[in-house]
Amino acid sequence: MRDDVLAQPHQIGDALWRVEAAKVPQREAPGGLMVCGMGGSAVGGDLAAAAIGPRAMRPVRTVRGYVPDPWVGPDTLVLCASYSGSTEETLYCYEAAGAARAPRVALTTGGPLAERAREEGVPVIGIPSGMQPRAAVIYMTVAALECAAACRAAPSLRTELEGAAGTLTALGDDPGEARAIAETLHERLPVVYGAELTAAPAGRWKTQMNENAKSAAFAGALPEANHNEIQGWEWAAAHASPAAVLLSAPGAHPRIERRIELTAELIERAGVPAVRVAARGETRVDHVLSLVMLGDLVSIEMAELAGADPSVVETIEGFKQQLG
Repeated sequence: MRDDVLAQPHQIGDALWRVEAAKVPQREAPGGLMVCGMGGSAVGGDLAAAAIGPRAMRPVRTVRGYVPDPWVGPDTLVLCASYSGSTEETLYCYEAAGAARAPRVALTTGGPLAERAREEGVPVIGIPSGMQPRAAVIYMTVAALECAAACRAAPSLRTELEGAAGTLTALGDDPGEARAIAETLHERLPVVYGAELTAAPAGRWKTQMNENAKSAAFAGALPEANHNEIQGWEWAAAHASPAAVLLSAPGAHPRIERRIELTAELIERAGVPAVRVAARGETRVDHVLSLVMLGDLVSIEMAELAGADPSVVETIEGFKQQLG
């Protein structure tokens, strides 16, 4: 799993090539881009929207469930993302989008999703097999960004993507920060806060801690958490062993940085460690992907400290078998 994370800077170019090979039609979609997926296959939509930010020209939305938004139709591009190609929620969305006559793209390693798409002449963006789905985050994010550009929901961010490889390589060469954060979070209940651009990476940190480190973890977003969740930190300090992580990046609203500072101070006054983490690089793509990679590395360090295997997700697989 660590090798897959450290390979992220090299995956960017491969991911761009795979989108090109799929020949996704360049066609304006007034309804924007809808990404349908679950878990690690869905996160690319969230991260793409964060990287695009105020440059969006149409909606870029992620749907996690069996049914796409009811307004989906011929003017919305639907990207159906499933690493295995057999995620049942995504297959339902694929069929529903087709029934609504929405243009579709499949993003997968194969399975029923690829089979149905090829039978119907739907472009298929192929992903390398052999990884855990969550380790394919670069492929999922690049595909969502390229599809957003293809349907004119956002400008092309290819230059930023290519430039981000250097930022991620430098991050991978410096393991100290990930290890230090993991040591602070070890045997604690992490709560990860993001704001604006960093909200989607905060969600990624949470799910990576769940799957890789086998740890309960939660994520929240500022400023919303300042209106409710902060009231519970004294209780959490008295009844659990929590820790907070606050993610930041340049370009946020001027009031966001002050909210992050005050939130960290409030949590620390309750006797809880609060770790501040800053994005690296110069562009929005840099900021998003550097936070993702760092969070992935933190979760692996947490797994190592806990003696857990980050590649195995027995509870999730067992649940799927029971579901049938």
